[in-house]
Amino acid sequence: MSALIRIARLLVSADPWAMARGAALSVAVLLMGAALLGLSGWFITATGLAGLVGIGIAFDVFRPSAGVRFLALGRAASRYGERLLTHDATLRALAALRVTLLRGFARSDAKTLARLRSEGVLTRIISDVDALDGVILRLILPLAAAALTHALVFFALVWLVGGPVAGVILAGYLPGLALILLRLGRRSIAPSSVAEETAQALRRGTIAMIRDREALILAATLPEREAALRDLDARARRAARHLDQAERGAAAHMSILVAVVAMAAFLAGALLLEAQQVGPATAVIGLFVALALAEAVLPLRRGVAELGRMVGAAARVAPRTELPTGAPPRDEIAAAPLLRLETQGLDLELAAGAALAITGASGIGKTTLMLRISGLIEGEGIRIKGTAPRDWREPALRAVVTAVPQRSALMAGTIRENLCLAGDHSDAELDAAIHAVALAEDIAARGGLSSRLGEGGAGLSGGQARRLCLARGLLCAPEILLLDEPTEGLDARTAEAVLTGIRAALPEALIIAVMHRGAAHGIFDRVVRLAG
Repeated sequence: MSALIRIARLLVSADPWAMARGAALSVAVLLMGAALLGLSGWFITATGLAGLVGIGIAFDVFRPSAGVRFLALGRAASRYGERLLTHDATLRALAALRVTLLRGFARSDAKTLARLRSEGVLTRIISDVDALDGVILRLILPLAAAALTHALVFFALVWLVGGPVAGVILAGYLPGLALILLRLGRRSIAPSSVAEETAQALRRGTIAMIRDREALILAATLPEREAALRDLDARARRAARHLDQAERGAAAHMSILVAVVAMAAFLAGALLLEAQQVGPATAVIGLFVALALAEAVLPLRRGVAELGRMVGAAARVAPRTELPTGAPPRDEIAAAPLLRLETQGLDLELAAGAALAITGASGIGKTTLMLRISGLIEGEGIRIKGTAPRDWREPALRAVVTAVPQRSALMAGTIRENLCLAGDHSDAELDAAIHAVALAEDIAARGGLSSRLGEGGAGLSGGQARRLCLARGLLCAPEILLLDEPTEGLDARTAEAVLTGIRAALPEALIIAVMHRGAAHGIFDRVVRLAG
């Protein structure tokens, strides 16, 4: 539950003004509903009594009827605005949550980030964020609006009718509602959580079965997989049925509570009428207001019924929203060497303008070393300007170090958009970068920087896609450029041009490249072979 409270605070603090506007209109809707029914009940009773005693012609029907029309129209307009603003506030809060969540994942190591490519993990994250929209729409706003409405209605009834009627309504609704919601929460947390978990497992299992259907058919295990999915579906249906039963039971108890409180308010008004403390028309106001307050009470059951789903989602999301603890990271120590390596058998001190080629057998740890230097995974014995990579502030580290891995990502869009993922650049800067990686002629043949690529860079060959990613790295103008197999898949002439262009584009940068071939190129002033 503490995780859910943390997420609730994060969502509310995302845009407090938007939340306040939505909550104000939610309260306005409930207050207008209570006032509308109370005034209507008073008006009907008063006009009936005026007719009975023969003074109907002298009774002022215009102002009460005008009030009824005003409240009816105002309630409709407020309801529209409430829907609009509460959903706007929720979407703003979820957008802020997604940004915070992505920042949390950005602090993860390379292995964790690699796991995010799994469709199961991505589906889980999306579902968790979607589940948390109920924290605002079905818990925080309805509870706050109901509490504030009951408080304001209490004082209004004390003024209009008297303390006994107001006290009966407050004393009936608050403890009764608390008991009903508490019982519903206890009955619904487990089935709500199970329904969500089994639904996710069913979705992942279905995707996996469709993806691996050929292998399952060849292995003759398709019936077993289908049976397992049917079992998951049955569990999900059972949990959903139990959840529905709990919610329906709570709705029935709330309806009984509304009827009991309304009758108690009616009896309290009757006692005041008998004691001649109020008139007949005023005595029935409590009855109608108690009935109107059902609008504030009944929607609460939906949020409590989904509490298990929200708690589970918050428990998974909240750790990613926590800020790092400990000593604050440092930006740099300018007097220290640019890069100091005392790891994996290396003892090197590298300065700006140097170029190091790293070779070695496959699996020896070349890529791991690059990930450690870039701060994507933990590693000892590495200092950038005197500070370990993981102790840098993220923006400062990315301004110094740029890594171009073997499998860099391209997206559907124009070539210009792919090059400008890390920041805006002029066309002159983009042209210089693609010339440096020997890609200018290929880009021109496709139609220039505005030509479009498909998903994942479809439309480019493997070598062209690699060079486009290299150009994007050059545009960052880092002090340390890390390259993992930059010439893989390129012919000798193109590889020569690419390495020469990279050095010319960043003459002052420290370049470290993992190379299986081409380590003897002239731009490298040192070659190191990693040993096991």
